[in-house]
Formats: sequence, structure tokens, C-alpha cells
Amino acid sequence: MNSDKSFNFTQDLQKLYRGISEIFPNVADSQDGNENLAQRLAQTDRPLRVKLGIDPTGADIHLGHSIPVRKLRAFQDAGHTAVLIIGDFTARIGDPTGKSEVRRQLTTEEVAQNAQTYLEQVRPILDFDTPGRLEIRYNSEWLSKLDLAKILELLGTMTVGQMLEKEGFDLRYKQQSPIFLHEFLYPLMQGYDSVAVEADVELGGTDQKFNIAVGRDLQRHFGLTPQFGMLMPILLGTDGKQKMSKSLGNYVGLREDALTMYSKLEKTPDSLVKDYFELLTDKSLDNLPSDARERQKFLALDIVSQYHGEEEAQKAQKDAENLVGGKTFQADTVPEFSLASVNFPAKFFYVVSASGLCKSSSEARKQIQGGGVRIDGEQKTDVNLTFDSPESLYGKVLQLGKNKFVRLVQ
Repeated sequence: MNSDKSFNFTQDLQKLYRGISEIFPNVADSQDGNENLAQRLAQTDRPLRVKLGIDPTGADIHLGHSIPVRKLRAFQDAGHTAVLIIGDFTARIGDPTGKSEVRRQLTTEEVAQNAQTYLEQVRPILDFDTPGRLEIRYNSEWLSKLDLAKILELLGTMTVGQMLEKEGFDLRYKQQSPIFLHEFLYPLMQGYDSVAVEADVELGGTDQKFNIAVGRDLQRHFGLTPQFGMLMPILLGTDGKQKMSKSLGNYVGLREDALTMYSKLEKTPDSLVKDYFELLTDKSLDNLPSDARERQKFLALDIVSQYHGEEEAQKAQKDAENLVGGKTFQADTVPEFSLASVNFPAKFFYVVSASGLCKSSSEARKQIQGGGVRIDGEQKTDVNLTFDSPESLYGKVLQLGKNKFVRLVQ
């Protein structure tokens, strides 16, 4: 391992450390000798086991979630083993980090379905094909087998005072919001994952430091060498103000079509462009376009290419330009909606609602009246507009706002 990596060690280290907020412990605060992560990387005679746990508590992953996954790929490229843990057991509780109230517990069926979609979404990022580069583990494999004696042993490694130092718990306790005992188990179970897979490094956002540190403590308790924690920033959303979140509407989803993804990213606020390049691409920060608008377009093109391929990204860019110019869409980058499910003659607002761009006919009416709906770039504001047959709509792109599109087909 040493000789294979030595030639590119400096280059590998730059990639591994790119965009990192914190690596702990460092030499100054280590309880385990004077070794730091760079020394471990240089001196190891085997691939390190690099852990990333993801709890499938929802169906979709956005670009903010992709940051630690991309770092996991960087470790793969440097010759190490990525250990992707699907938290099918811990997802039934849900990580209480940053939550002001207890999370709804998911069913086994919900978790299994979400887990499958997560794997599909991270496939463009990770190396699934090179032998020895990826382990996919489900933590129900070991957590479902813990007996009461083992659970009591885990609980005995931490005090209530230590647990109340965790982000969210302290605030809820002061506000007298309920904290349920099963939530206290979450950090211990996530930490036990590190014991089960014998992790050398664990990746996570800056909000995961407590949980990763628990993993170190448990590894030490069970006689293992404690892992290093590598923390990455929490990505701000496309609004440039709050962290990326589907509930806030400031997200870019990995399953979004190429045009929607491109249209959101080409409007990235100037204040975020550099961070997006650093955290979401492999582009050199020293060779970015000097023009601010060109940087936005370059960013959008690169990220869309990662998930849809270069050809689809180029088509999305062309369609976005046509959209601005009010021209007809030429590319095949837009999700399709079949008009076969609509009974004609049909009011325009009903077509908009049926397409899924709006949740209801009343919302569609408001959007049309407000000038938010277009057909092939042409604004339509008449809520009483009626289409006698679907033929005149075939092949056209229905647009809501700046970022939602569907192509109307037979």
C-alpha cells in the first residue's frame, strides 16, 4: 500500500483535504499518541476503512448530502476502502441532531424503499465496480442482534450530562421539550457502527462531530484503535441564506432532470460559487472563468454533467438559453407528462395541475393569473384558456416559474 501510493501521496492528500472544515483529533489533542491523519495515511500498509453512514429517512438526496459521498469517492480513488453504511436500523429512530422535537419513527418498509433510492442516487458518485473499493453494509446486521446486556454496556459508556451536551438535546431540555430515552440511543448506535466495521476514518458534516466522537469513545472501549473524524461544511442552499433543504425549497436534488438542475445552478449566488466549486466539483479553483456569469454557467454545466452526462448537460444549457430567449425547446432534457390521462376539451389550469407542476387546480389558477406559467417560453395568463384537443400541446414544454418543467407528450 505504501509503495503504491507514495508517488501520488501529495496529490491524493490535497484531494482528501479539499473543502474540509475539521479533522480530529489533531496532534495537539490526541489521546492516542502523536499520530495525525496525514501520518496514518502515509505509514499504513493497508487500505484504510473509511466510513460514511446515511440514514434513509426520506426518498431524495440533494447536493448538500453529496458532499461527504464525494469525499468517500476521493478516498476510493486514493486506494482506500469506502464503507457505506445504510442505517436501516438507526433510520427507524432518526438522527435527533438539530431537531427541536422527536422525529416520527419510520416503518421497516419505508426504510427499505428509501434505502434503495439512496443507492441509486449515489451510484454516479461512487466507484461500485473496482473490487475492494466499496462495502455496502446495513447496520441492522449488528444492531438488531444487540441483547439487553450489550445495550446496557453501551449505555454505561456515557452519562446523561454528556448526552445533554449534544446539539439539540440541550436546547430541548432548557425549553422543557420532551426528550425520549430511545433518542439517547441514537449516538451510541451510530458510534457502535464504527466498532462493527472497524472504521479508521468517519466522514460527516460539521453537525456530526458529537456522533463521530462517540464512535471514537466506543472503539476505545472495545479495544480498537479510535477512528479519525473528518468534518465537511453544511452546504448553503440556492437562496444563499439557509442550509440546503427540500422543505425550504432551496435545494438541487440528485434525481432532478438535467434542465431543472442546470436552471437552478446557473443562478447560484456569487457569494456561494466558490464554495460550490470547492465542495461539489473537482475543478481547480485557480482556473475558473474570470467573468461572474460564465463562472455560474461553468459550475452548472460541470455539476449536471456529473449526474446526467456531458451530452445531456450541454442540451440543458442550450435549452436554458432558449428559455431565456423565448425560443422553442430542442433538447430532450425535460421530464415528460402524458396527456392521455387528461380528458379534452380541458381548461389550461387543469392541465397544469394534472402535470404535477401544481398541487391543486386552485394553485394552478393563481400561478397562471400571476404570470408564472409558460408554454415553450410564452407566458399564459388566461385561466379560462381551453384546449379542445391535446394535439396542439404535443412536444411543448410547460413551465412553472424558473425551475419546473414538463414536456407534454401523447
